Amino acid sequence: MIRQPVIFIGHGNPLNAISDTRYARDWGSLGRQIIRPRAILAISAHWYINGVAVTAMANPRTIHDFGGFPPELYAVEYPAPGSPSLANEIAARLNPIPVRLDEDWGLDHGTWSVLCRLFPEAGIPVIQLSIDRRESGTFHYELGRRLAPLRDEGVLIIGSGNIVHNLGAYTWGYPDSPPRDWTVKFEEHVRQSLITGHHLSLIDWEMAGNEARLAVPTAEHYLPLLYVIGASHPSDQIDFPVSGVEGGSISMLSVRYSPA
Repeated sequence: MIRQPVIFIGHGNPLNAISDTRYARDWGSLGRQIIRPRAILAISAHWYINGVAVTAMANPRTIHDFGGFPPELYAVEYPAPGSPSLANEIAARLNPIPVRLDEDWGLDHGTWSVLCRLFPEAGIPVIQLSIDRRESGTFHYELGRRLAPLRDEGVLIIGSGNIVHNLGAYTWGYPDSPPRDWTVKFEEHVRQSLITGHHLSLIDWEMAGNEARLAVPTAEHYLPLLYVIGASHPSDQIDFPVSGVEGGSISMLSVRYSPA
């Protein structure tokens, strides 16, 4: 079986699911480049809880976990099947870390707003893995490493968040405003660390100083990146298939590790 890539996607505004934006078009192009996986494992910024859980239902619901958007967005459904067997496999693979088999969550907008562009037919089984908010960057990176063999079993691993995500500094009503200086500096720090394979500087992102504090005021949108770099292979090729900044303080950068 051909090794699947592992991809981090800056998901940004959920309206990308229904609007003809350049990000939506780029995600569609990215999806057409991927050999169809047997399943998708998504790590979304929006399932940020105490503990590790994996969705284990046969038919996960589409969660509209946001407010203040037009009715058309709440009408979106992404009826992909789940995969209880893959959920059980992941729980076994992460042992002795306790993993709860979850029957309640589903697919949140960090997952479906991207997947409806990557794979609009919604025919590929999808499961989500939660992010344990209590744990360190090292913990999340190591989970990514333990999940990496799934790539050779036809599973596409996707992390969905934003490398820079500061809504407090967002220029509301002006999504095309220039990026903040610290947005540019922190995104470039991440790019260079990825290109050089300096994973420690990404795991300990706070060491980047003031730019890191402004770019990552809370960790949930950044942490999916650590799963992705943990699941990468030394022989992978890295590229950045999507880039851009919304509202000065939301990085839309995507990172792809592909088999050489």
